[in-house]
Formats: sequence, C-alpha cells, structure tokens
Amino acid sequence: MKKLSLKISWLLLLIIIPLTLWISAEFLENKKYYFISLLIIIYLMIPFFMQFEQKKPQAREIILVAVMVSIGVAGRSAFFMLPHFKPTVAIVIITGLAFGAETGFLSGAMTAFISNFFFGQGPWTIWQMFCLGVIGFVSGLLSKTKLKYNKKLLCIYGAFVTLFLYGGIINIYSALMGSSVINLEILLIYYIQALPFDLIHAFSTTIFLFFIAEPMLEKINRVKTKYGLL
Repeated sequence: MKKLSLKISWLLLLIIIPLTLWISAEFLENKKYYFISLLIIIYLMIPFFMQFEQKKPQAREIILVAVMVSIGVAGRSAFFMLPHFKPTVAIVIITGLAFGAETGFLSGAMTAFISNFFFGQGPWTIWQMFCLGVIGFVSGLLSKTKLKYNKKLLCIYGAFVTLFLYGGIINIYSALMGSSVINLEILLIYYIQALPFDLIHAFSTTIFLFFIAEPMLEKINRVKTKYGLL
C-alpha cells in the first residue's frame, strides 16, 4: 500500500496536477480557482488516506498533521508585514521530514490554500498550493536521510528548494499571466525581475530552518514516539 500511494503521488505530481493547472490557465482563464483548489486538495488526499488505510489511524494522528498546517498558516500570517520573508516553506519542509512524502504534499498545499483566506484567494493560489506541495513531497522523500540531522545541509537545501522550486514554478505562473507570448526570453525576463524577491524568500527559509528545525523535529519525534504515531 505504501508503494502504491507513493506511485500515485508521483503520478499526481508529475502529470495530473500540472495538467490541471494548464487546463485552468488555457481553457478556464484561471477564473475557477476555488474549484481547481478544491480539486487539487482532493487529489492530494488520495495518497494521504491510502497511506493511513492499513493503520486505522486515531484522531490524534490527523490532529498532529493539522497542527503543522495551522503553524504554517499562523507563521505566514504573523509575518504579513514583511513581504516574502516568511517561515512557511521552512515549516512545510519540517512537516515533510517528520511525516513523509504524502503528508508533506498534502500539508504544503493545505497551508497555501488556508492561509490565502487571509492573504487573498486568486488564480495564484493553485500555483502556490502546487509549489508548497512539491516541496513537502520532496522533503518527505528525504526524511530517511541524514538531512534533518545536519543543520548546515538542511539550510542549504531549504534555500535551494525555495529559490528554484517555489520561485521557479511561481515565475512561470507570472509569465503566463503577464505575457501573451511565452518563450525562453520572456521567462528569463520574469526570472530576473523576481530574483531579488526570491532571494529574500530563500534567505528567510534558511533563517527559520536554522533556528526552528531542530527543536521542532525533536518535539515532533518525542510525540510520535510517546503515542506511536505515523
């Protein structure tokens, strides 16, 4: 079941969700973003619940994941006065490292969706959901490595995924919305224009991972061990 849920996650990540985003931009003109957002959440819930099917999870297991999403939402809201300087990506990375790929995928997307009720919903929401979902998923895949025990390596990883995964995908969205013609030259212009903001975002992820990753992971592992969770 675990292998099947991971295969479905890869299918969603590489084919189904990107195809859904393309259909939204190409045929729906990004006007059905609430519907697309909910559709992506449903997609992501499939491997999440497949992962838990064999274990018959208790409510406290689901609650623990919900708490991590709440922390991500609260963290983004707490730093609303500092554009692009947010702990959101750091918390999604921590969640993925602590709970695995499927949970990281779902928690990242849910964090973007819920927090945008405060920051404003729009066609960008589904792209932010995808970006944070990808980062949570990749972090979950690395949960069995020594990444979470090496603070320096974790900070470098956080800066990398924020700059190249989150920034890289969001800049494609910006180009699609801002230009009627998409080519390498147009994309390069958007990447260059967004680089200062992406660097601030990457720097904030590094700072937050440096200070909060170790204590949060220790507390999460303590709770998981005590209650035999996940």
